[in-house]
Amino acid sequence: MYKYHVAPPNQRTIDNIVFASKLEMNRYLELKLMVKAGEIRDLQLQPQFELQPAFERNGKHYQAITYIGDFAYFDMKTKKRVIEDVKGMATEVFKIKRKMFHFLHNMELRIITQTGRLGL
Repeated sequence: MYKYHVAPPNQRTIDNIVFASKLEMNRYLELKLMVKAGEIRDLQLQPQFELQPAFERNGKHYQAITYIGDFAYFDMKTKKRVIEDVKGMATEVFKIKRKMFHFLHNMELRIITQTGRLGL
């Protein structure tokens, strides 16, 4: 319980979900409104995709490479499944995983930034 029954201003929890950033939390709230308006459906949090399976070579085990998006949903306007990633900035690792994702999965990957949608 918080003093004065108010969450601190840096709190990033909604619906008992702790978000990595305020930007991600705000996007979640926007997506919930879009579900309610019938613009999107089947909203998921933290969808995971395998980019490369685990394997062994010369007795050494290599773990699978995965990409975890922030959100996934079905866009009623475009009739496509969309994966969203909320980013402050695109790291080099993310840029590589994005390329691998596009090679393996026929889904739209939208990058959301502070200034809106970004076509990285």
